[in-house]
Amino acid sequence: MSLQDSGRVGLGQAVEVSEGVYAYVQPDGSWWINNTGFLVGSRGVVSVDASSTEARTRAYLETIAAVSDQPVRTLINTHHHGDHTFGNYLFSSATIVGQERSRAAIQAWGLPRSAPYWTDVEWGDVELAPPFLTFDESVTVYVDELRCEVKHLGLPAHTDNDAVVWLPERKVLFSGDLLFNGVTPFVVQGSVGGMLETLAAVERLGAEVVVPGHGPVCGPDVIGDVTSYLRFVQDVAARGVAAGVSPLEAALDTDLGEFADLLDRERIVGNLHRAYAEERGAPWGAPLDAAATLEDMVTYNGGMPLTCHA
Repeated sequence: MSLQDSGRVGLGQAVEVSEGVYAYVQPDGSWWINNTGFLVGSRGVVSVDASSTEARTRAYLETIAAVSDQPVRTLINTHHHGDHTFGNYLFSSATIVGQERSRAAIQAWGLPRSAPYWTDVEWGDVELAPPFLTFDESVTVYVDELRCEVKHLGLPAHTDNDAVVWLPERKVLFSGDLLFNGVTPFVVQGSVGGMLETLAAVERLGAEVVVPGHGPVCGPDVIGDVTSYLRFVQDVAARGVAAGVSPLEAALDTDLGEFADLLDRERIVGNLHRAYAEERGAPWGAPLDAAATLEDMVTYNGGMPLTCHA
């Protein structure tokens, strides 16, 4: 693997994970600090996701320009969350591609905001730019002759519009937020059960290199790590529902054990809200009260807004 520093120190670094295929990794991968990636062809570049802020996305574009003088012709969004899409508008010459439901979800979320749930972020002059080429199950993108399979695996998982970018010839997977490495997974807008089934399908792809949505580039062992965390959440939820305590109470009373060192540990509360709903029979992906869930996460965090370094 080779490295290419961002034009703006400290924001991100490009890692060549296969010939002409780069992960753009942004430490430390916590709230609103995502990974992106790009594939370089002879007539253009394909980007996997944008970043959350104007500054971060411009730094990412500077890094692409340092690697290739070709324009970014295609931008693939792995899902609708703003850390992956708020920077879309800066890809002015690109066709923006996303799963069918991601378009409406971006529009429904609206422009970025920090308060009252996160510490202040300098977002920049963000404009919403949802995908304008959408697909239901899959679409194939070619970078010269390299086949890139963009797949929605059929179930609510991290969200209801997740897509992976799979390079079967290279065994490289851009997972979006189906996978987190060293960071607590998050399924409030998706499903615990759906995520587990989706990860089983991801594992069957046979990836050798994984670019997770957050955290360092890794191998397929990360699938087992995320699966173990989600089963832990299900176990805590089952005990909490049986005991008649709230998700927040269950979280406060839970020893995170092997998961205690993951970044953004307060996500246990949001994940328990989702797991409780499923334990009580709610359909996978059914809407939750987002405000109540975030308020409980802030309470778990000692009443302080969740820390964001974006």
